[in-house]
Amino acid sequence: MSEKIQNIPITKPWMGEAEAEATRRAIISGWVTQGPEVAAFEQEFAAYVGAKHACAVSNCTTALHLALLAVGVQPTDEVITVSHSYIATANSIRYCGATPVFVDIEPQTYNINPILIEDAISDRTRAILVVHQMGMPCNLKAILEIAHSHNLPVIEDAACAIGSEILWDGQWEKIGKPHGDIACFSFHPRKVITTGDGGMLTTNNPEWDKQFRLWRQHGMSVPDTVRHGAKQVIFESYPILGYNYRMTDIQAAVGREQLKRLPEIVERRRYLAQRYQEMLADVPELKLPTEPAWVKSNWQSYCVRLPAKSDQRQVMQTMLDAGIATRRGIMCAHREVAYEHETWSCGSEKENCHCTKGTCDRLFESEQAQDHTIVLPLYHQMTQQEQDYVVKVLNMACQV
Repeated sequence: MSEKIQNIPITKPWMGEAEAEATRRAIISGWVTQGPEVAAFEQEFAAYVGAKHACAVSNCTTALHLALLAVGVQPTDEVITVSHSYIATANSIRYCGATPVFVDIEPQTYNINPILIEDAISDRTRAILVVHQMGMPCNLKAILEIAHSHNLPVIEDAACAIGSEILWDGQWEKIGKPHGDIACFSFHPRKVITTGDGGMLTTNNPEWDKQFRLWRQHGMSVPDTVRHGAKQVIFESYPILGYNYRMTDIQAAVGREQLKRLPEIVERRRYLAQRYQEMLADVPELKLPTEPAWVKSNWQSYCVRLPAKSDQRQVMQTMLDAGIATRRGIMCAHREVAYEHETWSCGSEKENCHCTKGTCDRLFESEQAQDHTIVLPLYHQMTQQEQDYVVKVLNMACQV
């Protein structure tokens, strides 16, 4: 194999002078905390996804926490979700004092398997928290049918899914409209657009949106923008327990510029994903991601399942030695030290549960995905030469 052509990262935010000037605009204005830039970002984001309301917060984890509180999740409740997700998904449930009930995934899409949800519902189930894993929309129609039959709200963990679409009643609609009750997004640098960090909740429920805005700012009765613009002295009050979950105007200014770039970013990522599909099709036993006909992914990540004979760590090390960054398959929360068995459930009765430390027979596909998949580099600025090199090295690593 020829020498490595350069270091290829797993991802790279696409930012430039427009974002730099936006931060300057916010800084020079003198208003750098939650203010007019946040309000504008919220309006523009809501318009982009087709939601009636959008509320900006400090990150997607705080968005998930507020969404769960809004639908009434309390201590001793259960929330159905997946273990196969970044740990923040399950953590947000535990922040409410509730128990995450983990359901296994579909091996083709890495999303929650709707067929398994019904058996996980109990008289303690308060909500269903689904994940659009790696930007690939899950089967919302099937999930919502089950949820509605049990009168359960559905929260979408859309952390990775900004720009993804779903075919809904014959029309392509953006994830975040929302199709469930509340959708939550992330603007972490690993995501398709970034504000450094940050999050957004979208909903069509005005009461929930009002509640988010109270909670994110310590429950303060009067927003800063109203108090500072008032012609008379206003004493704010704090009628409820709130949180410091605000987004800054500096972040929001960046987000507004990133949102302008989003259509071009998604188009480019879809092109690169299609190139991967074509170039990797002939690698023996390598399984490529599946995009159902009724979704259009933003391809936040491109995940491949390695041949059975391949060692995940060795393949990743071979690629790292060649200058290519990869990541292991999406983690499983139930395998982490922070998740001893009493902090979660797999939905089975204890006498029928065969879970041990680090493994659960009811989460087999989730564990297999973590252990036998890797995420390949994919970012807007990726060149064809870089992508060709990734494919070449991966092909070689799978043959070792």
